[in-house]
Amino acid sequence: MDKLQISPKAKALIFDLDGTLADTMPTHYLSWQKVAEKYGFEFDENWFYELGGVPTKQITVLINERYNLTLDPIKIEEEKEGYYLELEKDVQPILPVVGILNEYKDKMPISCGTGNIREIALPTLENIGLGGVFKILVTAEDVKHPKPSPETFLKCAEQMGVEPEFCQVFEDGNPGLQAAREAGMIPTDVRPFLK
Repeated sequence: MDKLQISPKAKALIFDLDGTLADTMPTHYLSWQKVAEKYGFEFDENWFYELGGVPTKQITVLINERYNLTLDPIKIEEEKEGYYLELEKDVQPILPVVGILNEYKDKMPISCGTGNIREIALPTLENIGLGGVFKILVTAEDVKHPKPSPETFLKCAEQMGVEPEFCQVFEDGNPGLQAAREAGMIPTDVRPFLK
């Protein structure tokens, strides 16, 4: 299989945003680098990529544990997302995934389930030409338990009115793929198609 495909079982599609529809991960990493510089810690790039799909506040908690810091998750989220908004105009769409979305958006229900906050997700979608495409957008503010919990994707399925087993999830992060599996959905790792 050399290109992304829809499962024959799929009746609805759920897309992650960062690293799946939009090539935002390098921009998010640059934003975290600015935070790390300001607060004097070294944010390992490999570790950052392992955290794909984890919300900013939760990453701050993990940073505190890892580096023995006491950063305020709410304050850090504001600062980090502020840096991101300054940099995000350069974000590009991830064409293999956006191609699938465009091909199927009028044929079956679609939704976007992101670990990001709405204030960041909406301009990101706008920047990559997908503003207004998703009527259903589940963000970090809409769930109590972010990925790897299945709650984000289960909310997407519920709002689309489709049973989880018939939802195909497009993801680039291990936490999101785990969430899709735990939700009983059809997980699709987009990373092999992004080379």
